[in-house]
Amino acid sequence: MIIGNGLIAKTFHDFDNMDTVIFASGVSNSLETDKNSFLREVNLVEQTLEANKKSLFVYFSTCSVYDSSKAASHYVSHKLFIENLIKEKAKKYLILRVSNAVGKQGNPNLLLNYLFKKAIDKDEIVIQKNAKRNLIDVEDLKQITINIINQNIINRTVNLAYLFNFSIIDIVSAIEKFTNQQLQLKFEDSGQEYNIELDLAKEYFLKNNKLNKELYLEYLLDKYYSDYAFKK
Repeated sequence: MIIGNGLIAKTFHDFDNMDTVIFASGVSNSLETDKNSFLREVNLVEQTLEANKKSLFVYFSTCSVYDSSKAASHYVSHKLFIENLIKEKAKKYLILRVSNAVGKQGNPNLLLNYLFKKAIDKDEIVIQKNAKRNLIDVEDLKQITINIINQNIINRTVNLAYLFNFSIIDIVSAIEKFTNQQLQLKFEDSGQEYNIELDLAKEYFLKNNKLNKELYLEYLLDKYYSDYAFKK
């Protein structure tokens, strides 16, 4: 059973496992502050858990819980609340903390979607010189998740992220090279990096020889953004 209609949910559209609930719905904007949006997700999680007591409940949370700059945000507090709710009420669960997923679809708040939209609109992009973020192909995310399910690993919280972080400067530079465009950038001496501990995800990337971060970023851009109108 797939719950949701966003990027991750649509990526799992062909996942056929009657004993597993893929819960990929709810608040996805890290800047969200609307209490009703948070409450809707809480209610949907509770209803889904109640209706699927014997199923493995797979919930997609966020690696933003490791970002000290967002520790006090409504979004992170909400995600941690949902995680604890699932731990209390689900007999079998997987909580998967995801970094910045990259895919063909998805909301405009996703990091690469946001940057490309700014580029297309020729808007100024404010760059935090010290900021680093983690990008993961949603197809890699899917395969790692399926591997974990097939290994019958339950009642765990697992980080799903790429092996390395990318500086925002490097990401924007790659977009400029990819699009043959010079973007309008404003640099601020701010930003930070947070580390994400990997175990099961690390094994996947090593096994599939996806170890070169520059090639991985180029691959993501070519795979998902080649049809952008302003690319020459």
